[in-house]
Amino acid sequence: MGARDEPEHALSFLAPARIEAQGIKSARLLDLLIRDYALKSSGVRFKTGKVQTVQLPANFSGIKVDAVRFRCGSLRRYGAQVKEFHLGIGVTVQPCVERLVIVRQNLDLNWSPIYYANYDLSGYQLVSPILGLLAYNSGSDVNVSDSFEIGIHAGEKPITIDFSNASTTAYGFRPLCASFENDGRVIIKDPESLSVCVAKRHGHYGLVIKSPPAPPPSMQLIKRKIGLWKVVVGSSVGTALGVFLLGLLFVAMFFQVKKKARMEEMERRAYEEEALQVSMVGHVRAPTAAVSRTVPIIEREHKSYPS
Repeated sequence: MGARDEPEHALSFLAPARIEAQGIKSARLLDLLIRDYALKSSGVRFKTGKVQTVQLPANFSGIKVDAVRFRCGSLRRYGAQVKEFHLGIGVTVQPCVERLVIVRQNLDLNWSPIYYANYDLSGYQLVSPILGLLAYNSGSDVNVSDSFEIGIHAGEKPITIDFSNASTTAYGFRPLCASFENDGRVIIKDPESLSVCVAKRHGHYGLVIKSPPAPPPSMQLIKRKIGLWKVVVGSSVGTALGVFLLGLLFVAMFFQVKKKARMEEMERRAYEEEALQVSMVGHVRAPTAAVSRTVPIIEREHKSYPS
């Protein structure tokens, strides 16, 4: 018979985890560890059709796991409600083993980000925990290590997943349904209704929204950038102007020094030419003194006569 509206019975299984939770990076590995705890728990005092809560070790904090045992035929005739998952009448399992355990996962916000590392969610972000629905063969003669995953397939009506109690609010964004396939694909579809997704088979599901665009820069940031730009431009212009003026100063000083040196050289040459002239004596240049003539004075002989 179905498990809808049946009371839940908490069941604790406190076996130590085989590996530290912090080292788990594979979504598939996480499924296998949850399977081991669920199947070991189902052998204690599980009743057919009764949803049981499986307690995980502390290093799996945040993950919520429920399990329920069914017979293949009764599940097909009556369907079932396993937490957020509704399996309608006509649902089938392949292969149809005598007994099976359906495991429901809620990875919470602590563990759902593991799907970012295992699937390409570019352009989208999760707004709900990842919910999983998996099934395994079970029986008194089946060891946990020998158990294998079996398929759950919807009948005429699809399997529905209600995220109304699991999703976070995203104002202004319409949530979309994401199905995480075994081959690594992510299939995005519109929801059946608000926060309700539909599926044709077992697997992992979540609500996503398109990643919001980067917010425009604030006016304060714009003013800060403009102010910084003004400082940079002003500093550059000031530096260039200073270098230009300094260059002009050096050029002026160079011409002034050169002019002064030229004047001194001209004065020196003029002085030398005036002080000592050079004349050619045969084939030899020889300095000669400047010729100076004494101004002739007419002398008159004066004879004095006696008075």
